[in-house]
Amino acid sequence: MATAPPPAVPGPRRSKGRRVLLAVLLAAVLLLAWFWKPLNGYAVTGASLAARTACSCRYVAGRDLGNCRDDFEPGMAMISLSEDRQGRSVTARFPLLAGQTARFRQGAGCVLEPWRD
Repeated sequence: MATAPPPAVPGPRRSKGRRVLLAVLLAAVLLLAWFWKPLNGYAVTGASLAARTACSCRYVAGRDLGNCRDDFEPGMAMISLSEDRQGRSVTARFPLLAGQTARFRQGAGCVLEPWRD
């Protein structure tokens, strides 16, 4: 006598909340991919402006690097600064997107390092 197969166990059910979260994440990734070039361009431009401004503030005006943030334009709060005193340079970084260094050169002032594409 043959035995009946066991009843099929349904697979895990995805809740509606999980589907919505996945849809939102997918939309965010697509938007980031679509707007990547302009976002990256703004980040590089902002980091470059911040590096040159902070370098001039520090090595031309002789002010403290922490005080140089006062010279930033509105909207530049996310940019971080670091200093290489021996190399007389300031590096500005926009998180996850861009970084730029400006180096002080006698007679020329603060000059940005070439951009890396």
